Amino acid sequence: MEKDKLKKKGLGKTIFITTILLLIAVGICFCFEPIFKNLKFGLDLQGGFEVLYEAKSIDGSKMTADKMQATYKTLSKRIDSLGVSEPEIILEGSNRIRVKLAGVKDEEEARRQLSTVATLSFRDADDNLLMTSDVLNSSHAAKVSEDSSGNPAISLSIKDKDKFYDVTNRIKDKEQGKNIIVIWLDYDEDSDSYAEEGNKCGEEGSNCLSAASVSQAFASDVIIQGNFTDEEATNLVDLINSGSLPSKLTEISSKTVEASFGDNTFNKIILAGIIGILLIVLTLVICYHFAGVISAICMLIYTLLVFAIFWTIGGVLTLPGIAALILGIGMAVDSNVITFSRIRDELHKGKTLETAVKLGTKESLSSIVDANVTTLVVAIIMFIFGESSIKGYATMSIITIFVTLFSMVFLTRIILRWFVNTSFFNNKTRLFINVKKENIPNLTKNEKVKVIPFKNVNFVSKTKYFVVFSIIVMICGTGMILSKGLELGIDFKSGSDISLVTSKKLNKGTISKDTSKLKLDVREIKIDKDQTDILVSNIFDEDKVHEVKNYFKDKYDASVDINVISNVVKKDLIKNAILSVIISLLGIILYISLRFKFNYAIGGIVALVHDVFMMFTVFALLRLEVNTMFIAAVLAIIGYSINDTIVCFDRVRENLNKTDLKLTKDNLIELVNKSIRETFTRSVITSFTTIICIISLMVFGPKGIFGFDTAMLIGCICGTYSSLFIALAIFMKLEIKNIGKPKKAKRVYDDDVKEKMIKGVNC
Repeated sequence: MEKDKLKKKGLGKTIFITTILLLIAVGICFCFEPIFKNLKFGLDLQGGFEVLYEAKSIDGSKMTADKMQATYKTLSKRIDSLGVSEPEIILEGSNRIRVKLAGVKDEEEARRQLSTVATLSFRDADDNLLMTSDVLNSSHAAKVSEDSSGNPAISLSIKDKDKFYDVTNRIKDKEQGKNIIVIWLDYDEDSDSYAEEGNKCGEEGSNCLSAASVSQAFASDVIIQGNFTDEEATNLVDLINSGSLPSKLTEISSKTVEASFGDNTFNKIILAGIIGILLIVLTLVICYHFAGVISAICMLIYTLLVFAIFWTIGGVLTLPGIAALILGIGMAVDSNVITFSRIRDELHKGKTLETAVKLGTKESLSSIVDANVTTLVVAIIMFIFGESSIKGYATMSIITIFVTLFSMVFLTRIILRWFVNTSFFNNKTRLFINVKKENIPNLTKNEKVKVIPFKNVNFVSKTKYFVVFSIIVMICGTGMILSKGLELGIDFKSGSDISLVTSKKLNKGTISKDTSKLKLDVREIKIDKDQTDILVSNIFDEDKVHEVKNYFKDKYDASVDINVISNVVKKDLIKNAILSVIISLLGIILYISLRFKFNYAIGGIVALVHDVFMMFTVFALLRLEVNTMFIAAVLAIIGYSINDTIVCFDRVRENLNKTDLKLTKDNLIELVNKSIRETFTRSVITSFTTIICIISLMVFGPKGIFGFDTAMLIGCICGTYSSLFIALAIFMKLEIKNIGKPKKAKRVYDDDVKEKMIKGVNC
């Protein structure tokens, strides 16, 4: 009777918790719409244009940080007048500024305003020109100072003191209200007037910077006084300096995206994401039953938190960012898969469900943290060295890593314990986590039997087949690279890439006539059912972009996307790509050496180099384009593959520490075999969920990231088998060489010996 009451009570608690979680899940679904409405979308999702400028001083002086900041302020003020709601202005290096204007209506006007040299002028109350910035010292025209009362003020450094004296002497004698000098930035005769703008001077959106009354003539530096805050004074100084700098902006790369491109891209990638997530949920439920449902709910919370954090920090959602999120979901599931695998291991040992969950969640933590930290290292390196699209990918990756640790580790464990504490699943392990009750041995205290999948498979002996396969593929790829080279994209060749989307049928002959008429040096023409790509050697300037764009728009009623990369940008992209990969590998070596030992690091790096080279090899064989998104995929796979490798290493280290046997060659081989058996299922499930996301993006997603998806698919497959077979094989070979060496004689994995050694240290 009492037993029946407990069962009913457990069932009631289970139903209650399940209902609450389902209600939360439904509520989360409704939260996505308002978040999406308030998110800032990049130009690849709503159209617009991006341009990278190189700032140079006309007088040949060096562009300092102060000068760049002043130029930044000028561009910001000019963009305000364009009506662009969410502009991005990014300082890159010591003399470059990247401007992204998503949703801009008049691209030609925007480019004209941005590239025009800033003009500072001094005018009277009737808008007559009195002086230009020539009267100021160009290197330090203005600086923040204080008036006689200690309030913030602006000090102007006068170069032509005679002219300044003559002007101020004339203005001081005018009647009250007319005895003022108005400072304008980019004064427009057609729209600017002190009569209309006088009360707005200094405000956002006005070209009027300041209006100062003149009571005496000045032949020296002057102080502009007013009710300035520190921030207002600093902003005014920056604007005055930007208008007085003899500098110019040279366009060195650009990208234009039609709104139709953005709409089409966004819809496709959202569809791909939904399908990928649904397939992952189905996989989790099939593999882990009720625990899979818990994982699916946590994954929903994970997705919401990622978007919410991204919105909170003011991030701009781009195509690479969404790709990082969807792929991040596939990899975030790995945290749950590791935990569930550990719980099942404990159940196979004969532990109760409560004990299995407690031990499984505890023992999986080390693997999860190490795997995510190594992935984080790669993401940070991508952010530091990558160009704008790769930075977007890296930003989203960094967010997903921290959210993974919260939702897919911390939150999952709490929910698992809630359900275990109801006692409802005590005798329902198959329903809870897909472990059949008849497969759980009834162990006595002295028995050490463990049910291990693939217990008769000798994985170590299979290593040679994977090594031979990789060598054959890489030899073929190397031959292709040496004979024909890589199919480099516009990012690494410089030039211009024109993409056309039109309902009219195009052929190479027609396009060739068009490009000949436009005097374009064509490298390649690619035509498929959705889009036509024309790669040319010409590096378009602003006027050529307009000419080409208008030509194809008028003739084919086409949406036109143009990407321009100069030689300067090409060299930087190549340098940063190489640096990113090398520093990522060095960072991983350091971390693994500290957390494990150097032999593990060598095995991990050999596997990573294998994965990277396999990606280049397959791209060479298939003649696929290598561009910046491919490099992003390489770095992403470095993070993904080392994530998988760390989990395998962690199990080897754990089994080494637990073994009662002295380390010999045969013992080590069997121990590695055992470790692979224990992690094989987990590796396959994790890779499968990630591959589901990638294939979903390839099939349903936009063409713009197809190369990225392909590279990720190749890397994911190679990374899975290299982690299990190549990384562990290298580690094993190095460890075998150390067995029997005198200096390693004390390396005995025996609990009694270790205890004696510890006692000896304490003594």
